[in-house]
Amino acid sequence: MIRNREIQILLLVMGSISFIAVTVASFFSVAAAIIVFVTSILLTASCIFFTNWRYREIEKLSSFLRKITAGDYSLDLRDNREGELSILKNDIYKVTMMLSEQGALLKQDKIRLMDAISDISHQLKTPLTSMTVMADLLSEENLPAAKRSEFVHNIQVQLERIEWLVSSLLKISKIDAGTVQFKKDSIQVEKLIQRALEPVMIPIDIKEQTVSITGEKTATFRGDFNWTVEALINILKNCVEHTSEGGKIDITYSENTLFTEIVIEDSGKGILKEDLPYIFKRFYKGKNASEESIGIGLAMAHSIVTGQNGAVDVQSNPGKGTQFHLKFYKQII
Repeated sequence: MIRNREIQILLLVMGSISFIAVTVASFFSVAAAIIVFVTSILLTASCIFFTNWRYREIEKLSSFLRKITAGDYSLDLRDNREGELSILKNDIYKVTMMLSEQGALLKQDKIRLMDAISDISHQLKTPLTSMTVMADLLSEENLPAAKRSEFVHNIQVQLERIEWLVSSLLKISKIDAGTVQFKKDSIQVEKLIQRALEPVMIPIDIKEQTVSITGEKTATFRGDFNWTVEALINILKNCVEHTSEGGKIDITYSENTLFTEIVIEDSGKGILKEDLPYIFKRFYKGKNASEESIGIGLAMAHSIVTGQNGAVDVQSNPGKGTQFHLKFYKQII
């Protein structure tokens, strides 16, 4: 402590003041000079004592900060006493808790990233392996033309699947990262549903399914039209995929003072009770899912709807169909 320049200056000033005070007091009497000298010594000693105590406390805080820098967030610096040091301790404790929480979140993000990479690798491995085998077979000179055409078609299908997977993953990543700025346009629900049905009409016609739409033509909500269409398309694809030939898909919508709701119901085979809590989880495939299912469509739909101040709920009974309830709230809840 004595090596610090500010302490040296303080002692020099106090010593000078004490010397002047003793000198002045000596002109009055020896007793006065002695009293002033003793008082100066006591004041100087008290100042050094408390300054030393403050430096020890600051050194403790420095030690705590070094431990925090090393990743030890288990320190409790809270101090309920009054004073600047106590306030500083409490502030450091708050920052420590914040850093601890951020560290835990970063760790979770790393785990999710590793899981995502693992899932993506698994999803890409199957089509890539299949294409590699078919590419090797295509190199055979004696391969029949029919088989060659079949292999080329299969490779094109697998490439389209990979393209869709990569595109969907990029969209979800943008939403998760918060880089997507959803628009706040007024969306007419009837127009939204009609646009979402367009890409799935061919598989609906092939399976001879019927679609009914009922609702208030004036129903609207504020959101991003294109992104919401993407969400509805993925839900409709799921309904078409899990509904048998000749089945039906009912779409109803309504609006009230709290929210606008869209209900999509199919007459398919339904979702098992044990699968219901996980169907919006990325890459999750239920027991009733088809072999070609990747398990990313519903996850993307969920991210899009919840990212627009909405909520998605699902109700299902095996063999009796599934209901998807999409709610877009008027106010943030």
